[in-house]
Amino acid sequence: MKDIKRWLLGAGVRAGKTAAQTAIGVIGAAAAMGQVDWALVGSGALLAALVSLLTSVAGIPEVDGGASLPTMVAAGDIGERDDGKDL
Repeated sequence: MKDIKRWLLGAGVRAGKTAAQTAIGVIGAAAAMGQVDWALVGSGALLAALVSLLTSVAGIPEVDGGASLPTMVAAGDIGERDDGKDL
């Protein structure tokens, strides 16, 4: 369960950074054209965050040596408390 919590935190941080980077890029491109379309900025950032989360399912180096989420689930990291007892 601890690894799943670490994965959620790590994947969330990565998704947030990706969303921010995308928003900055879209704002910069739109400002160069004269007008920022905030709906476009928001939808672009949201899509980037979603893609980042889906990519993180394949594994992130911060958690369990980069193991994929399905591998961690198969190893029993879900359904068990940090103290080793079943939920």
